Amino acid sequence: MRKKKIRGHNRRQKQIDKWRLDNLSLDLTDYLLNQRDRYYAKITVHPWSGLSLTNSITPEPTGKTKQKILNGLLDIYDDWKEQLDKLRQPYYLKVWLFEPYFSQSQVVCAIGDNVDFYKSTFYKPDTNKTIQLHNYGSLKTKLSKLNWDYCLDEDHYDNAEVGKPETYASRQDYEETKMWFDILLKKPHRTHKFKEPMGDTTKSYSFKRGNIWLGGQK
Repeated sequence: MRKKKIRGHNRRQKQIDKWRLDNLSLDLTDYLLNQRDRYYAKITVHPWSGLSLTNSITPEPTGKTKQKILNGLLDIYDDWKEQLDKLRQPYYLKVWLFEPYFSQSQVVCAIGDNVDFYKSTFYKPDTNKTIQLHNYGSLKTKLSKLNWDYCLDEDHYDNAEVGKPETYASRQDYEETKMWFDILLKKPHRTHKFKEPMGDTTKSYSFKRGNIWLGGQK
């Protein structure tokens, strides 16, 4: 699958500015208190949001574009922290920084009963890593103000992924899917056995896609 060429960088810059300002102008605490206990700011800038309608892969942001988006995420974090501090109650607030899939990065927060909702979202391996701040150019000083925890960005499947032959349009479709899954399980992964089965699901298989850094002030 070919990579799509990103054009119209000046237009992208304006979209990033709008996305940043939209989230900075958000009355976050009013939303959390009156609608639901958690919220997030994803990168909603074309072409890194939504589905691709062409048979191509959108390359991840790089250079000045990546720096501008990351600066926006950090500004959103600071603004939301200032608002959440005024609530004088426990809250969860983190920057989720994905690598190499940077376009999935976001700022995530929660209060009330959902404070612990995100704490087990990502798997933390026994081998720890330290974020390499020099990889983020001029933003390394802003990044250094946060504490960064290393976790794995993973794709998850379970033992019931393939399903039963009768759910497929043809026996051939079933056999091809089964072969794909058998090949997949030969790749490095970790396996988790559930204490109690959920229907036919008894195990999950997690495959590393990349790294994720969770940044926040403790």
